[in-house]
Order: sequence, then C-alpha cells, then structure tokens
Amino acid sequence: MRKHRIALIPGDGIGPEVIAEGVKVIEAAGEVHNFEVEYITYDIGADRYLATGELMTEETLKEIGERCEAIYLGAVGDPRVKPGILEKEILLKTRFYFDQYVNLRPIKLLKGVWSPLKDKGPADIDFTVVRENTEDFYVGLGKRTKEGKSHHHLELLRSLYKLRLGVDVELDGSDIAYQIGITSRRGAERIIRYAFELAKKEKAEVVHVVDKANVLTEMYGLWREMVAEVGASYPEIKYEFIYVDAMAMWLVREPERFKVVLTPNMFGDIITDLGAMLQGGLGLAPGGNINPDGVSMFEPIHGSAPELKGTNTANPLATIWAGALMLAEIGEEKSKNLIVKAIERVIEEGKVRTRDMGGSNTTSEVGDAVADKVRELGEM
Repeated sequence: MRKHRIALIPGDGIGPEVIAEGVKVIEAAGEVHNFEVEYITYDIGADRYLATGELMTEETLKEIGERCEAIYLGAVGDPRVKPGILEKEILLKTRFYFDQYVNLRPIKLLKGVWSPLKDKGPADIDFTVVRENTEDFYVGLGKRTKEGKSHHHLELLRSLYKLRLGVDVELDGSDIAYQIGITSRRGAERIIRYAFELAKKEKAEVVHVVDKANVLTEMYGLWREMVAEVGASYPEIKYEFIYVDAMAMWLVREPERFKVVLTPNMFGDIITDLGAMLQGGLGLAPGGNINPDGVSMFEPIHGSAPELKGTNTANPLATIWAGALMLAEIGEEKSKNLIVKAIERVIEEGKVRTRDMGGSNTTSEVGDAVADKVRELGEM
C-alpha cells in the first residue's frame, strides 16, 4: 500500500469543518486505489495568534518541508485580527518559503450546477487558469510616506515621473503611497513553461496569455518576450495575448473560447474570482499553490466565513475538490479524477446539497455523500 504524509492546517472559521470532509473523501479514495494518508495537524490560525502572537514560524515551515509531501489548508481569516496579518503570515509566507510559483485554478462548470451565464453549460465553461504566484505586485515592495516625513521618497517619485513622463510633477508631501511590481526572466520562464506543458497534456491548441502590456510596458514587455521565447519550443501550441480588461469581457461572453489561461499574479487573482462565479460560486472553487519539485499547498478559494463557524452548513465541495488536486500532485491522478466525478454525480443527482446550492443538507452530510459515491464509482 502506498503511503503519503500531509501537513493539515484546518485554519479559521469554517476551515476545520470543511477540511474534515476533505479528509473523509480522501480516505474513501484511498480505500479504492490502495493508498493511505497520514496527516500531521498544525494549529496555525487566529486563535493561536491571539493567544501567543505566533503564526507560521520558520521552524514549522522547515519541519513541514522535511516531513510532508503537501499541505492541505482549510481557510484563513478572522474578524478579531486586522486584515492582512493572517493572509501575509500564513498564505504568502508559505507560498514564498516553498517557492510555490504556480497558482492552479480549474474553472469547470459541473453538471447540475447553475451558472449565471445564460445559455452556457458544462461544455462551455471548462478551462484552467495558470496564475504566476510569487512575483508581480504581490512581492510587497512599496512605501507609504507620511506628511512632512520621508522627503527622499518624494524626490525619488519626482524623478520617476520625470523619467517616465518627461514632466515635472508637484508632490506636496501629503500622504503618498506607491507599490512596485516585478517580473523576472526566471520567474516568467518557469510559469510560462508550466502553462505550455499543461496545454500539451490537455491537448489545448492555444494558451491565452493575459497582461496589460499597453500600459505596464516594462513588466509585461518582458513577460511577452518570454512567452515568445518559451512558445517557440511548442510549435504545435499557439499563444494569444489578451489584455486583462478584454479578458474579463470575453470570459462572460465566450468562456468556451478558453482552455488554458496564463496570467500574472494580480490579474489572475481577479480573473479567477470571476471564474469562480461562472462555475457556480465560491463553494465550488478549489485552488492549488504548486511547486512542481517541492511542497505544494491546496485550499478552497473561499474565505473562513466566521458567521457560519460551528453551524455545519458550509459547502465543503471546494475543499474536497482541492484535496483531489492535491492527490494528483502527489501521484494519485486516478483518485483525483474519481473524486471530481463523484462530486459531479452527487450534484447531478440533486439529493444532497448545502444551503448555498438550494438544499438543506449539512456540511458533513455532503461529505458523506461524496465519500459514498467515491466508493460506489470505484467498484464499477
């Protein structure tokens, strides 16, 4: 029997409830496909932070890297903690530590799920967004100046305006903030190659590449150069550049046009939330933060929904689907496909659904139904 070891971070709010259902379904897949998973649970979240001031430490990250194949995360966020602290100190810190440079987001409308797009069905909404995960504006480089302070930053900004626009701009020293985005040749090359390899695997004819090169010319000029350079190694796959504003429009009008979508970090963050709505809502949207040669992390993209904590009413399907993505990454591709098929079959049958999908079943009842369906399909 194959064995895997996974770091389990239940997190905040509904996190522990939905992650329990993901574990339940993975166990069912293991019974079918002859593997087992050992979970090492890490109590990292708002409660720990409020009690000790600690979140994700270097020691914990090192231990996970040494002991575990992947990380399974429930949710992050708590109204008792200032926005940004938990996200930066858990999500971003983990992504950067393990160099999880791929954010993988399948946008797939399952049978039996309502989409807000009129006359569009499962055959029309079925694509994957490959989002760069460690560069762009998420590197966090920036500064906010306070009135009467940090005059050297004002001089720097004046110089940048002069260099870029050829004009002198008056900056009076009142509150000013700026943020810097970064694209590197190495960072662009590896995410672009990942997208082309995915297109090759899925037999996609085109990789649609998102940017805003008409305005952010330096960053996305290099981005486009690297697409052309990497794309030359895949003559059977075309690539098409599309501005992010046009992309938002075409995702609503013609989602069937897309199979593999490649985006920088910031734009991918926006596009994937639009995609989540196309596929039926946040309760059905999984995500993976992937280092193909290291430790990856998998999570639902929804928040911690603290108002639902302890009610056993949250939709666990995104978390279950994220667990399926995790299985594929650690070599259990057949189980990933089986779980996604089981999710779709449970939805299509319409007997067990949570409140957000028009039903009245509990979180645990949905998890039970998917686990049972995994076993049932596995016997066929």
